[in-house]
Amino acid sequence: MLLSRLFACLLMLGLLVGLTLPAVAQEKDKDKKDTKDKDKDKDKKDDKKDDKKDDKKDTTPAGSTTLKWKFEKDKVFYQKMTTKTKQSMKVMNNDVNQTQNQTFIFSWKPLKIEGDKVTIEQEIIGVAMEIEIGGSKISYDSSKESTANNPLGDFFKALVGSKFEVTLNTKELKVEDMKGRDDFLKKLVAANPGMRQLLDTILSPEALKEMAEPTFAVVDTKPVGPKSKWTRKTNLNMGPIGTYENVYDYEYEKADKDVHQIAVKTTLNYKEPAEGAAQGGLPFKIKSAKLKSKNPVGQVFFNSAKGRVDRSTMKLELTGELQIEIGGQATKVDLSQEQESTVETSDENPIKKK
Repeated sequence: MLLSRLFACLLMLGLLVGLTLPAVAQEKDKDKKDTKDKDKDKDKKDDKKDDKKDDKKDTTPAGSTTLKWKFEKDKVFYQKMTTKTKQSMKVMNNDVNQTQNQTFIFSWKPLKIEGDKVTIEQEIIGVAMEIEIGGSKISYDSSKESTANNPLGDFFKALVGSKFEVTLNTKELKVEDMKGRDDFLKKLVAANPGMRQLLDTILSPEALKEMAEPTFAVVDTKPVGPKSKWTRKTNLNMGPIGTYENVYDYEYEKADKDVHQIAVKTTLNYKEPAEGAAQGGLPFKIKSAKLKSKNPVGQVFFNSAKGRVDRSTMKLELTGELQIEIGGQATKVDLSQEQESTVETSDENPIKKK
């Protein structure tokens, strides 16, 4: 999830650059009577307690269940995420069209489990990209021995083998810590030195945690039943690129044995960088933006027996305009984008299957 979310956020940037989570008794009879009375009083109190417990139970939706992630030390599981994007932009009366197919394969290995906290090692074990911009194609597939030699190919190649240690609070489904940032940045900068300043700015420790959290925060922390609803928000500050607020609205739909179907709608709110913010090495400034997401359609299938997401799908459209400044000159950019993502989880390594 980490890198796919990063590239989703950088998609707009990539094209522009391409143009560029007691009392004692005295008598026995009284003693017995007192004992009986106490027992009666106790029974009454217990009955009241039971009544209170029953009242609490009555507030929970009928047929409800608690969906929890389950982790077993050293037991690895894999996720394959595929994202397809179609984007069209109009810049200075020029149409720029792009299609992008990207696949990330991750391995997740629980290293330590202590109460409500689990430390998980996430590794990027496979990457495949196919991008077409204005008729020009760029492709990379880490599963193939020989790939095209190009700057983006070198960048994607640097992603493979990158590892992170995610500390997850399983009670609140919050990512509390994320290690591995420094090594990750070194690899990416080595592949593309010109992006050093930008990557260091946008890949802040907080940004990395925000990008990792939605992987786990797809279920509610309370019991859910038919028509139960809950909301999650992420606020991703990417410096000179701007801030992305994602609002995920979930609704429990139904269950088929151990698999629970959840509908999800995503609203993306984008805000341009603050006036006077550092450019982070970008050759342009984003001065203003009016971007609106629409037609969100998504479903999550959570397996309660395995304690994880079996699969999920998500579709979202984004339209609007940007005002950017290049070399002191203001330029309007009209943007239209369609994106579809799927995630599949398995016990076996998808790469070995191939």
